[in-house]
Amino acid sequence: MHPRWWRGLLWALLLILFLAQVWILYAVTPGEGEPFVSGQDKIGHLLLFGIPFAVALGLRSRPAALGILAHAVVSEPLQGLLTTTRTVDVWDLVADLVGIGLAAVGVWWVRRRRARHSAEAPAAEMLVP
Repeated sequence: MHPRWWRGLLWALLLILFLAQVWILYAVTPGEGEPFVSGQDKIGHLLLFGIPFAVALGLRSRPAALGILAHAVVSEPLQGLLTTTRTVDVWDLVADLVGIGLAAVGVWWVRRRRARHSAEAPAAEMLVP
């Protein structure tokens, strides 16, 4: 279990990531012209939802994780309703959900490796004279 200050730091990070997500999706005006890299906005969506989802899972907060998932589903229609500079893009939603899926797999993999390492550690200590 993490110390209390570490959990507090992770909650603060999650709040900052969520505020950045809202700001980027609803307040920032998209730039004109072609992106530097094809699909750059999709990578942004993947990270914009995947990183906070991973932090929420790291905190073992089901409500925060479900809130991020819900925001991913409603963010595209909301952008169409609440802004004049954005349009609904189903591929952005797909990128949001892929980011969430990759985060879930990544957190699961890290937890599995830690559990395996913890289970092997006592046996290895018994071998040391």
